Amino acid sequence: MKILRHVGSLAFVFGLFTAIFAGIPWYVMVADDPVVPWWLRIAVFCLLGGILVVLLTVALEQRKNKAWKEGLPLAESHPRVLLLNSAEIPGREITEILGLAQGHTVFAIWLGKDLSAIVRLILGGELTEYTEMMGRARNVATNRMVANAEKMGADAIINVRYMTTSVIGSAAELLVYGTSVKLSK
Repeated sequence: MKILRHVGSLAFVFGLFTAIFAGIPWYVMVADDPVVPWWLRIAVFCLLGGILVVLLTVALEQRKNKAWKEGLPLAESHPRVLLLNSAEIPGREITEILGLAQGHTVFAIWLGKDLSAIVRLILGGELTEYTEMMGRARNVATNRMVANAEKMGADAIINVRYMTTSVIGSAAELLVYGTSVKLSK
């Protein structure tokens, strides 16, 4: 599926560049001849076909995996590992520092939600599409950090911090990290 998506992307780029850098100059120089040459027709078909192939492969992958909807946890529940954003735990003593625990994910929303968020950006109000995306990303990254700490045998993660960066378009990376520690009983 990934190879097919790359072929679609290459066809799109080929069609786009041919249409822009060869088709437009051809049209400007030979504007009185209404017959479209074969190479420009192929470029337009590659452009449109490439978009279609990419969209179909992405849709099939999302439908096949369904990880973005069903496989990802919606709520945080970490009964075995305590999460704190402070350096100390009241009433407990840190007996051992195990190291850095971290988790991260990169999330994006599909174009339809992105377009509706743009409309809401113009009209005003909360961008619920992005709020949901970042909430889901936060849960996934936190669960990955907790799993990392559990592998170390941690009782708690202290100094928990979240960082986010924009990757491309409406995609965002969320990183969560903290210090895994053992606690006194």
